[in-house]
Amino acid sequence: MSQIRPVLLSGGSGTRLWPLSRALFPKQLQALLPGTPWSLLQETGRRVSDRTRFGKAIIVSNDEHRFAVAAQLEEAGLAFDAPILEPVGRNTAPAITVAALVARENGEDPLLLVLPSDHHVGNVGAFHEAIRRGKHAAEAGELVMFGMQPTHPETGYGYIKAGDALTEHFGVHRVARFVEKPNLEKAESLLAEGGHYWNSGIFLFKASVLLGEMERLQPAMLAACKQSLARAQVSPDFIRLDAASFRDCPSDSIDYAVLEKTSHATVVPAEFAWSDIGSWAALWALSDKDEHGNVSIGDVMTDDTQGCFIRSEDRLVTTLGVRDLVIVETGDAVLVAGKDKVQDIKKIVETLKAGRRREHLSHLRTDRPWGSFVTIESGPGYLVKRLTVKPGAALSLQMHHHRAEHWVVAEGTAEVTVDGQVTTLREHQSVDIPRGAKHRLRNPGKAMLQVIEVQTGPFLSEDDIVRFEDAYRRPVESSQ
Repeated sequence: MSQIRPVLLSGGSGTRLWPLSRALFPKQLQALLPGTPWSLLQETGRRVSDRTRFGKAIIVSNDEHRFAVAAQLEEAGLAFDAPILEPVGRNTAPAITVAALVARENGEDPLLLVLPSDHHVGNVGAFHEAIRRGKHAAEAGELVMFGMQPTHPETGYGYIKAGDALTEHFGVHRVARFVEKPNLEKAESLLAEGGHYWNSGIFLFKASVLLGEMERLQPAMLAACKQSLARAQVSPDFIRLDAASFRDCPSDSIDYAVLEKTSHATVVPAEFAWSDIGSWAALWALSDKDEHGNVSIGDVMTDDTQGCFIRSEDRLVTTLGVRDLVIVETGDAVLVAGKDKVQDIKKIVETLKAGRRREHLSHLRTDRPWGSFVTIESGPGYLVKRLTVKPGAALSLQMHHHRAEHWVVAEGTAEVTVDGQVTTLREHQSVDIPRGAKHRLRNPGKAMLQVIEVQTGPFLSEDDIVRFEDAYRRPVESSQ
């Protein structure tokens, strides 16, 4: 019997959960579910961490999230190989193809259990049972999908119609047809007809079978994936795919690229509770509610309020006389939306991008492998941050083309290097970093280092970094 290796897909940005989910800190890295301290990624990893059932996981991640992903999965106790880093998003088909190529590198041919990293599964025992039922069919060369029993006429999911049962594989059916995300009338008719299941985006198949179908159906995509892997930067910590090759790869989902074209698509009707947590309304449905149907998280006060989802991160939020709203407050943005309109939040994110605003990209606090920084204030030609550097950690040796910096030590001890000269600064002492100077900040102490950074110049962006040395193997001229 082939080993089952989980493949965790962690490249999404979760735009429909803005303003909590941001491009640099997306929903899979956050603890959103009630009653658990674990992030969605960690919950996914914990479901497949039993080494008696599952082998080492294969992780496919956005390059910008690599340190957070690795740290969270280690904390959750998941055994995994060096994560595969995508330089750009190309949807699920290329990501899964590269994972299959990596799985085959040592001549092995495991079963791959493909798991989105941002879904909710309510009954882990039933989840494992569904995998057990699909395993024999996958061993026999079938591409196994897991269908969820619809509980309402959902318009945000694709549907799978189950066809004839496979007599040799109990509980597995041939896929009769796929139905794209329907309108409400169509969704209601699918439920009335029966035999249709939500497409969960969870798959099980042999690595060789998937690659064989890619060769037959998507040869250009497979060739680009092979080239990006052959030219990848490989270290013990990460596999960084070649950017030029991967950018040339066609972008498509595994559903469109393979599953809707193959003659080997099968479905296991599963019985575990499931949600893709694709909107604030979905999270409201999963959460505990008060007697008025409200979900209140953080510093929230309500009066004459019904059916609302209200989350406060930094400030008191009060409501009076409102119904069926989603209200989410963060340090730099507030969302107020009708619960029936939350699928359109991605339009707000696109507007922020088009306006070159930063609120779609990151929160005021941004984590880095050396610590974090918080944006305090910004304006024309200046930006103020608070840097927190962990004991023993250091920023890269770097320079900026477009800005100068002024550092003031607020707490702790700082070792500052400017053009080769090393200086130790203590609380209330400061240093100027001229534009173009090679510089580095290090915390030589045993306590956290807090530094106030004032940037001045015509272009103040994380893109304006040229690295010369870095303990975290980040590439030169990278924004990370």
